Amino acid sequence: MYSNTEKIVHTIKSENSNTPINKGNCSLDTDERELLFKQKLAEGWEESYAEYRDLWVKLAQKREVRNYPLLVDLELSSKCNLRCPMCYTTTDEFLEKVALKFMDINLFKKIILEISGKVPAIRVSLRGESTLHKEFIEAIKFAKINGIMEISTLTHGKKLTGDYLKNLIDAGIDWITVSVDGMNEDYNRIRYPLKWEDTINRLKEIKELKEKLNLKKPVIKVQAVWPSIRKYPTEFYEALLPYTDLVAFNPLLDYLRNDVDIDYIDNFSCPQLYQRLVVGSDGNVLMCSMDDDGERLLGNANFQSIHEIWHGKLMNDIRNTHAKKDGFKEIDVCRKCHIPRQIDRNEIAQVGDRKIVIENYKNRAQEVGE
Repeated sequence: MYSNTEKIVHTIKSENSNTPINKGNCSLDTDERELLFKQKLAEGWEESYAEYRDLWVKLAQKREVRNYPLLVDLELSSKCNLRCPMCYTTTDEFLEKVALKFMDINLFKKIILEISGKVPAIRVSLRGESTLHKEFIEAIKFAKINGIMEISTLTHGKKLTGDYLKNLIDAGIDWITVSVDGMNEDYNRIRYPLKWEDTINRLKEIKELKEKLNLKKPVIKVQAVWPSIRKYPTEFYEALLPYTDLVAFNPLLDYLRNDVDIDYIDNFSCPQLYQRLVVGSDGNVLMCSMDDDGERLLGNANFQSIHEIWHGKLMNDIRNTHAKKDGFKEIDVCRKCHIPRQIDRNEIAQVGDRKIVIENYKNRAQEVGE
């Protein structure tokens, strides 16, 4: 079981003070549903969960390095069987730089055995479709048996039906985010060859199975890129409301890496350097979850421990670079990242009788293909 006694090993001194938390994750939902979502995630480890979420903010703001990260991203698959038009994994640059493969299950188990009782949460997805991994359910079960308190994944949701769904829930997955971009024919075009009606039916099946088993988990979050739902946010929300725990969206990132006129946050310091460590499907450890091409590697989990990499010179050099005023600009990956970018709050969306402030990145076109 997870212990909440992991100590703070050291602090990175810095003049920087602006550390955005959870940037780019925007909700279409009500305050009441957002609170219920968090309460469901906390079920069974309420006290430790509260500390985990508190540390998620405090460690980043104080630049404190815990003995182990709070979250480890384990990319079970860098492959995907869709080619969505707004996804960076379809670009020639990504396909040239990233080896498309599945994580060896023995590597996954090695990492879980090391972090068991020390790291409360894992995310078993990153750049690809994790459910394509033939041992995906086995991996979930192994992590849960070995004390990982929160297991989450991002998926297009095609396999979430029938016996596969039942076995996945039995394995103990806690949180599933389903990417749902657009509605009806818009969805069918963007998420080809998936169909809107089929996806809605799968979400309905998940809800019915949870009710039958009297379960609150896995919580189901759906998310879209904002341009895909801009013309009908109310209809989108109301269509998904009955079958989900949270409805969310993300601003469109510079996934083609074309932006040159970028306004940055003053005194930026990246929160991820104190929150999480990212292991790619080949075992290479990425600088962060935004390093899509693996440009800045920290080590390899096949040959090194998570602890060794987390406290290694390469990771600490990046932390120290970020500790300098505008130091992040010295790192190419960080200059291209959305987290240091300034945002505009000059767009309002009407969702039923509620008004939602849309956060778009400054000088960032919110049109797929730009």
